[in-house]
Amino acid sequence: MDASSLDYALTEAERREFEQNGFMVVRDVLPEDMVAELGAVVDRIDAEQRPKRGLEPHQMLNHFDFIQEHDLFLDLVDWPQTFPKVFGILGWHIQIYHTHVIVTPPLNGRMPERKRLGWHQDSGRLNLDMETSPRPRISLKVAFFLTDCSETDRGNFHAVPGSHLQNGIEMPDEDRDPDGAVPIRAAAGDAVIFDRRVWHASGQNFSPRARKVLFYGYSYRWLRPRDDMTVEHLFDRCAPIRRQLLGAGPSGGHGYTSPRDEDVPLREWLREHLGDEAVVR
Repeated sequence: MDASSLDYALTEAERREFEQNGFMVVRDVLPEDMVAELGAVVDRIDAEQRPKRGLEPHQMLNHFDFIQEHDLFLDLVDWPQTFPKVFGILGWHIQIYHTHVIVTPPLNGRMPERKRLGWHQDSGRLNLDMETSPRPRISLKVAFFLTDCSETDRGNFHAVPGSHLQNGIEMPDEDRDPDGAVPIRAAAGDAVIFDRRVWHASGQNFSPRARKVLFYGYSYRWLRPRDDMTVEHLFDRCAPIRRQLLGAGPSGGHGYTSPRDEDVPLREWLREHLGDEAVVR
């Protein structure tokens, strides 16, 4: 990992925004030509997966474990404009535990199946098994937007700011979204980084174009992957930090909870470039 990535380190203003709202938008993280190339790959995946799953043209596709399907997806694992913000929030003891790409086609005049959006917190059973209030963060996601959602009717990511600090939120009725919910305006090439605990949902797409978003989930290394994570065949091509993020095996079972230096090269990289104070936690 190049030291120039630290030019995009998490700022104190970004940290305050993330801690207050549970999410933040990072602008222009992907160049235009890369957005176009990634979009074309997602179109191919959509064309392959939609008939396999019996999805109609207007139905959403949610496809897991996509990193191994193109080299550009692998590059985004430690993308310089976003990854320093990830370890700025979570620290060095991290991995990729979940990836999925969502394609939300336009409704093309159809009425939505339901008025209220599908509000949820990520991570399933974590939200039942953890006993504290609020529950611990444990993971976050980086969502790379490949289509323009700068207007609010394009299947936008929606969130309730500050809801990561409360375990539940009130749903007024089956037709209304929760109080305080807002659509997030993100242009093609922007990224939204969000805490797994923030209550969020994808919106209805009334635009003429499909919404395409890549989601990369980062967690602490002791959390089991949420996907099959078909990435072991990529390890030989990866530098040490990327291998750590992809879940390369540790020095025995204790390496997930009491890691040695060889288990977490990100820690040593941060110590080398930022000093011991960067890895005290």
